[in-house]
Amino acid sequence: MTEHIKTESHGRVLVLRIDRPDKKNAFTQAMYAAAAEAIQHATQDKQVRVLLIAGVPGAFSAGNDIQDFLNAPLADPDAPVLRFMRALCECPKPVVAAVNGVAIGIGSTLLLHSDLVYAGQSARFQFPFVNIGICPEYASTYLLPRIMGHVRAAELTFFGEPFTAQTAREYGLVNAVLPEAEVEAHALERAQRLAQQPPNALRVTKKLLKRWTSQTVMDAIKIEAEHFGPMLRQAEALEALTAFMQKRKPDFSKFD
Repeated sequence: MTEHIKTESHGRVLVLRIDRPDKKNAFTQAMYAAAAEAIQHATQDKQVRVLLIAGVPGAFSAGNDIQDFLNAPLADPDAPVLRFMRALCECPKPVVAAVNGVAIGIGSTLLLHSDLVYAGQSARFQFPFVNIGICPEYASTYLLPRIMGHVRAAELTFFGEPFTAQTAREYGLVNAVLPEAEVEAHALERAQRLAQQPPNALRVTKKLLKRWTSQTVMDAIKIEAEHFGPMLRQAEALEALTAFMQKRKPDFSKFD
């Protein structure tokens, strides 16, 4: 693990903690690689029955570390971010997420690949991809309309505006909304309860729940990445990211 990706065992539950509070848990390539390794460990370790993903107070994840991501964009199938995506997507064991604070970009799209999601009352979610001149990722263009319908998915992705935990619950992205201080404890209790269930029955049930969409999800991840990578280098994204770094509003008026 890196200093920003930590794991801890609670009985037969493995907690994967994103721990970079000074950057609101923004992911670097090293963090993606470490998280992929932790998930693969959870998959292979017979003592682990459930994976719980958590952040720190005030931040689940603010998405990608922009500077780091620009230095290492999606270029090949073995990129750390894609290894992480595949590892979580293909994890055969139940995955529970405990969300407090911001969940932006990958901080929200990774929840689409979790089985149970619990959020704090002040959690804020966001799919900001269009706002920064790129397309959504992690099969979200397939999964979001399937979960909530096209018009809701279009509103969240076209405008890229933050939305509340209550909205996330209404739209089917989270199971329950709780006081911040109770989120992780509740998620751990649910994970430990799952760890007491018949393990093979859980794995087969999860496999069947995902069986009918799994190939489409993997296709969507690949196709989105093929668009996402080049778009990072195009003029719209460069204007958006430059404006972000300069703390100004981007100007898209000159683009067709």
